[in-house]
Amino acid sequence: MTEPVTLKPGWYVLSVLSLLMGFASISTDLYLPAMPLMAKSLGAGHGMIELTVSGYLIGFSLGQLVWGPISDRYGRRPSVAAGLIMFVIGSAGCALADSAHHLIAWRIIQALGACAGVALSRAMVRDLYEGNRGAQMLSTLITVMAVAPLIGPTVGGQILSLSGWRAIFWVLVGVGLVTLVALLTIPETLPVNRRNKEPLHVAMKSYIEIVKSQRVLGYIGTGAFLYAGMYAYVAGTPSAYISYYHVPAEKYGLLFGLGIVGIMSANILNSRLVLRYGYDRVLFWGCFVCAFSSLFVAFAAGTGWGGLWGLVVPLFVFASTTGLIVANSITGAMALFPERAGTVSALTGALQYGSGIIGSGLVGVFADKTPWPMGWIIAVCGIGCLLSTLLLLPASSDEDRQMRTI
Repeated sequence: MTEPVTLKPGWYVLSVLSLLMGFASISTDLYLPAMPLMAKSLGAGHGMIELTVSGYLIGFSLGQLVWGPISDRYGRRPSVAAGLIMFVIGSAGCALADSAHHLIAWRIIQALGACAGVALSRAMVRDLYEGNRGAQMLSTLITVMAVAPLIGPTVGGQILSLSGWRAIFWVLVGVGLVTLVALLTIPETLPVNRRNKEPLHVAMKSYIEIVKSQRVLGYIGTGAFLYAGMYAYVAGTPSAYISYYHVPAEKYGLLFGLGIVGIMSANILNSRLVLRYGYDRVLFWGCFVCAFSSLFVAFAAGTGWGGLWGLVVPLFVFASTTGLIVANSITGAMALFPERAGTVSALTGALQYGSGIIGSGLVGVFADKTPWPMGWIIAVCGIGCLLSTLLLLPASSDEDRQMRTI
């Protein structure tokens, strides 16, 4: 069943929300081609630059836990604006960093700001749409914003060749400022009469109530394991493609972009399937393909079978399942607690991106100059993603609002 839209925002509002959703990928994908050169420039040890991804995820996951309750109480727009200002400061710090440790620290600050836009833009969509319609809109907006990570590594490679790696972070400063201006031109999506009046310390305790729900844990688990695998992919492919298979840095973005094309295509497919079959069922399909493809990634990474393309193809399929999992898992979790959409979105995002700390961190810790560490980490995550769907079966009558069984 298609739920009614409570408000019909124009294309401009939706475009700004889509841009906010993309801050996680914009902040990372743009500098991926520069990672080997950054390590050399800063005299970083083996695997140290990969930890800039993990450091970013630490700030990104923890920050959401604060922004969610704040936005439920004070509104979405002022909360996102504060986050964007912090993002600009962190990006400038990254550009001026003189060591890998300083770069990691500034990446954490950058992430503390960026996470406000990502988590709260999803809550803003929930303010406007409900149920399967919300999942459809999330998929649509994610598809639009996927253009950024599609061209991000390529643009980053060009900036790197023209002006060096520090210029990439100055570009991010500009992106943050432009987005802040755009944010101030759109309306608030959470009316005063729908805000949570509880003191913030009480609202923070609601996280305990939320995680008691088996279904919430199921939705969070599918997204968390997927994100762990995806950030292992993000952290591991620069070394696998550029260092191991000798792909030129400026062409890395083309290979990385294949996965983004897959994500965009899957999101378009999801926006059509979800209204027909419901987001629970489509989520299960996505998790099944995710697990199956992750095993092929591990096989290709461990044996070298098929060479470069033997690795690229299963990674493409694995990454594509993001379009069938992310929007549906977030929508399902928020549907269980609609009055705390910001808090649920923040918790979901925090645990999803927090799991990326483990995925990307393990790639750095076990780095051995081959694709194998990335491969087995992705395989474990793919299997975990599928097993998490078991928490969605059977659905209880109280928690099965607006959902169809798998």
